[in-house]
Amino acid sequence: MSKKNKQTLKIDAVDSRIILLLQEDGRMSNKAIARELGIAESTVRTRLKRLIEDRIVKIVALSNPFDLGFEIAGNCKINVDQTKQDAIMEELVAIKELWYVALTTGGTDIDVDFIIPTFADLEPLLARITKIDGIRKVETNLIMRYGKHEFNWGTVIS
Repeated sequence: MSKKNKQTLKIDAVDSRIILLLQEDGRMSNKAIARELGIAESTVRTRLKRLIEDRIVKIVALSNPFDLGFEIAGNCKINVDQTKQDAIMEELVAIKELWYVALTTGGTDIDVDFIIPTFADLEPLLARITKIDGIRKVETNLIMRYGKHEFNWGTVIS
């Protein structure tokens, strides 16, 4: 890790270990985390509260949308007018069906992932996206099935 990363990092080794445990089991109790790490439960509670308040972690239930009855999951690669990029990002973030919106480098400017109940919902979603002022091109890909769908990538601190 570079010196710059160490200076700007908002977590330490204990925070990292708490995060790693929760990435494996988000339902793990503060008591179990404390026991695993050999620290006080109050320390875990205080640190976890700060990690959540600082938006470093968010504890959610990860599910497979197809198992929940959604028929369509997909991705859009979007090219935009760079002068309107911030406004476009704001509008995209406001669309409920888009669960992931990211400014990217490479062949496209913005990458979004979506989940919708049925194929009939795809056309209205794409119409809403393409009508945003400044969007030049949208390439849509549908997900047939997930080979890997995980979010336990760890932390920079080992």
